Amino acid sequence: MTTVIIVIVVLWLLGFFGQRVIPSFPKTGTWIHTLIVIAIILLILDLLKII
Repeated sequence: MTTVIIVIVVLWLLGFFGQRVIPSFPKTGTWIHTLIVIAIILLILDLLKII
């Protein structure tokens, strides 16, 4: 579960900072927010040991 959370956060960071670092990096729009919400939900569920 921790690996999934780390991958989602890394993808979120790439989407958030990717355009600034590499100008040809595609825009992600609302995917950034979707990924961070999923990562937070998974983190909360992992902390509560529901999954």
